Amino acid sequence: MTRLLQKNGWTLGLALLFAALLVFTKVIQPGFGLSGLDSLARAALPFAFATAAMTVVVLAGGIDLSVASMMAVASVTGARLMEGATEAESVWIVGFVLLVGLAMGALNGALIVLTKVPDIVVTLSMLFVWEGVALLILQGPEGACAVWLTELIKGGLTLPLIPAALTVWFPKAAVLVIVVVALVWVPVRRSKLGLSIYAIGSDPLAAFRSGISLGRTRIAAYAIAGLFAAFGGLALTMSTGIGEPIPGPYLMASVAAVVLGGVALTGGKGGLVGPILAVFILRLVRLDLTLMSVDPNVTTIVEGTIMVVVVMFGGILAVRGRKR
Repeated sequence: MTRLLQKNGWTLGLALLFAALLVFTKVIQPGFGLSGLDSLARAALPFAFATAAMTVVVLAGGIDLSVASMMAVASVTGARLMEGATEAESVWIVGFVLLVGLAMGALNGALIVLTKVPDIVVTLSMLFVWEGVALLILQGPEGACAVWLTELIKGGLTLPLIPAALTVWFPKAAVLVIVVVALVWVPVRRSKLGLSIYAIGSDPLAAFRSGISLGRTRIAAYAIAGLFAAFGGLALTMSTGIGEPIPGPYLMASVAAVVLGGVALTGGKGGLVGPILAVFILRLVRLDLTLMSVDPNVTTIVEGTIMVVVVMFGGILAVRGRKR
């Protein structure tokens, strides 16, 4: 038990912080209940997938500044193709959008590996490329979303606990995040690829000497990030019912959540649970400021300040880690 607490202490601390913030929210807004949790989960959904995408890349020792633009491409592609499509056709469209996200991420990784240009430069360039692609597909908020997709994140589910006599209510949006992460990341994390991602993020030279292909592993990490970004774009379309070609505020938010979630910016340390918990914490802080009738401009300043402080703190820890 002690070893488990030491290994997951930061994540458990985030869970306790989130629980405390929920209690605080209930105090300042007694009417906050299941509907409030549902709204919070749906608002956090695109941010959670953007953070998952960023986390995988950071674990591999890189960074991807084009996450929000890839989400925009996925959102408008899905919305454009689902306009007038049947429910059955929309299932295939979802699969196609996920493949597009996988391809975008893989292309980012391939460009970094083949050109040997720093990832921050390549992904900054691709940010504008994918943003232009999104605007070519849709010039403005248009398109449609299949009904079954929108229903997938509305409301909640009552899930049994152990003992079976107890049940707990979960927002569908939160369940969707858990299911997607479990299906995509858990198998990867337990595979040779997952070990390779952590290895190249922790010590690329040692990983290379161990026989790990740095280029292939890095491309795979960016491809997985593109897949998560595609889920994020679809989540955005599911939330609004249309496609949004203009990238949202997901880049800085995802980096802040990654750092707050306990992932080292130098790579090789952390997981996905902490950063996703951090997303819900940051969204709940914004909600609390709104409930306290704080001026929206001040709310934006406070939220931005939190993000900057968190990222700066993560950067300081990264520099100290390198010196050691």
